[in-house]
Amino acid sequence: MRAWNTEEIIALYQNAGWWHSGYLVTDIPRILEGSFSFVIAVDTRTGTAVGMGRILSDGVSDAYIQDLIVHSEYRRKGIGKKILLHLLSICATVKIDWIGLIAEHGAEDFYEELGFSRMGGYTPMIYHRKG
Repeated sequence: MRAWNTEEIIALYQNAGWWHSGYLVTDIPRILEGSFSFVIAVDTRTGTAVGMGRILSDGVSDAYIQDLIVHSEYRRKGIGKKILLHLLSICATVKIDWIGLIAEHGAEDFYEELGFSRMGGYTPMIYHRKG
């Protein structure tokens, strides 16, 4: 997937609490285009996006699962699992075996059930630009 309705993508980010006022609507197409792969789950009755996930990767050595979101009204229906399994199958197709992600607190069991494990001895970190 290389394009989708920008408002629907923003609605998913907002529902997850991941959209901030400083983000630009015009960045959404660039986010999709810059991803190694981008997957959308669609409610077939309405045609609207109810979930998404993407892969950041060079396509060779490793990959990161990013922005796995299912709208709160659609959770606990297996949608997130289907999105994640599809993303993993894309990685398998190009023989990427090192796949990482940062799980939101409380979601660890979901990922562990699908083959992920905690990386003991490592600490997720984030850069904060000064000034």
